[in-house]
Amino acid sequence: MSSVSTMWRMPQEPIRARRVSSQVQREVTQLILDRRLRPGALLPTEAELMEELGVSRNSVREALKALQALDIVEIRHGYGTYVGQASLTPLADGLTFRTLVKTADDTHALAEILQVRAVLEQGLVQEVAAALTDAELCGLEDLVARMEGRAAAGEAFPDLDREFHEALYRPLGNALVPQLLGAFWHVFHRVAGVRGWSSDPAPHVTVRRHRDIVTALRAGDVGAAQRAMADHFRGIEARAVQETRGVG
Repeated sequence: MSSVSTMWRMPQEPIRARRVSSQVQREVTQLILDRRLRPGALLPTEAELMEELGVSRNSVREALKALQALDIVEIRHGYGTYVGQASLTPLADGLTFRTLVKTADDTHALAEILQVRAVLEQGLVQEVAAALTDAELCGLEDLVARMEGRAAAGEAFPDLDREFHEALYRPLGNALVPQLLGAFWHVFHRVAGVRGWSSDPAPHVTVRRHRDIVTALRAGDVGAAQRAMADHFRGIEARAVQETRGVG
């Protein structure tokens, strides 16, 4: 009878441990919020957390490891545990995995990500149109000119492409925007690298689409800028579909 009871109890232990770890994670997160700790601030030691939360050292360590994966805390071995930057890296990693799992037989997952980014940027263009200064527009035009120079030389320019989109929305002063765009960028290019996709097959078209965005903004035509942005993302999605089918 006892052996049967043991057999039934054993699977419950990992479940109980996960529940305790999840609870400790929530409590450590709440501690950070309650104490208004900023990124880089030193957290209590493991022993202090054990005493304060009333849990074992193993529970504290498992919880901190999980929070580190979310960039909520940063464990510096030999120095202590600090409040993390809470970046969107875990989001980007999760989206990358989700996309790679699904695009082996379906482009829908990547298309979903591109659609979300397209909607975000089309809305942001409307917001930024009124904020762009002449100097900032000149900066965007300079980036397009540099793209054109790279294209003429037969060179790829993903760095300039990313710089363009970051510079475009910088006037909004919203720190979350470049993080979100960076996450989407990270996903697309990691997927492209894993799938072995070729570099931009039509760089001159990509240059033209960026120029159309700036030209519309220079003219103060928000609708045209949004349409140009939509065209830009339709081109990216069409390329992704083509590359995925080619690989498959």
